[in-house]
Amino acid sequence: MRPDTPAENVDHTAEAARLERTAGLYPEDAEALLLRAAAHLELSGDRPAATALYDRLLSASDGLDNPPLVRALKASNLWEYGHEAEARAIIEGIRVAAPRDPAPWVIVAESLESHDELEAAAETFTEAATLLLPPADDTDADTATPAPSTHPLLYGRHRVRRMLGLPHDAWDTLADALHASPVPLDELHDPKRVWSLGSDNPAELAAEISRLRAELGAYREALSRPFPVAILHWPAPELSELLSAYPTLAAEYPSHDTHLSTIESSLRELSSSGTANLGIVTGTVPSYEAFAASEGSSPGDIALLPQYATTLAARGRAVAWPPQRGAGCWCGAVRAYEGCHGAV
Repeated sequence: MRPDTPAENVDHTAEAARLERTAGLYPEDAEALLLRAAAHLELSGDRPAATALYDRLLSASDGLDNPPLVRALKASNLWEYGHEAEARAIIEGIRVAAPRDPAPWVIVAESLESHDELEAAAETFTEAATLLLPPADDTDADTATPAPSTHPLLYGRHRVRRMLGLPHDAWDTLADALHASPVPLDELHDPKRVWSLGSDNPAELAAEISRLRAELGAYREALSRPFPVAILHWPAPELSELLSAYPTLAAEYPSHDTHLSTIESSLRELSSSGTANLGIVTGTVPSYEAFAASEGSSPGDIALLPQYATTLAARGRAVAWPPQRGAGCWCGAVRAYEGCHGAV
């Protein structure tokens, strides 16, 4: 129920007034028109006026097509300008009423999520999925495609559970299967990425959009070239975080310097044996944890590391080895490769 017109091209206050006038002329369409007017008022910053419109709809004698949706929008709006207790009461009422439309569930769950109540948001998404989707443990559930209107439930649930670091379950797997983008949900819902997308800084948002475009281009390029044999590289901060969280991996990575030397020596051995198209993939702890969850395994399992490297390579994350002459070293040092790990 948010306006489709870009915010920078609209006088939201004037547009809300126009929609209210139109609703008076066409009472049969008043619900949809007034919901759009309330959305414009929210965007203009006049949240009390938006609440008044939601109250006007809820008190209408003719009844509404979708009362839970209006209540959910009202709750979300109230919370944004300091009426948290009232918003919580409405949200609880919606959960008790258990509407059969997924839209109110998505709105109240995302409202909880936006206020950093991730556990409550995950519970709300799961309640809705339990009500509106086949059971997660139903062996026949994957044979039926859920209605498109329920997809936001699955995607939102996946996102919140990813933020909480929870392992994948059957509904998360279903969300992955329904998601058609080349960039998988685990990457889109990487906590670091979600936080950057929630930024109010236009420069940060533009940078994230550029990053998504670059990843898509790299993915397409990877599909057009031979599959690389890739070695996993952990930058020093990531390796430190990894070993702090999963000490069992210390046997594989006794030190960062040893890790870098092992990468170079392994690649040279592969090259000398005739293996072509070698590459290096750089890991991050959140991405690795998400991969482990998708595999139903523990990040502390050493056997999972080469599988993770192969998956990153398949997604176009491999950088060719050796670097071109004069290029920087793959380890991230400011020196050229020939003066760093490429030195004879």
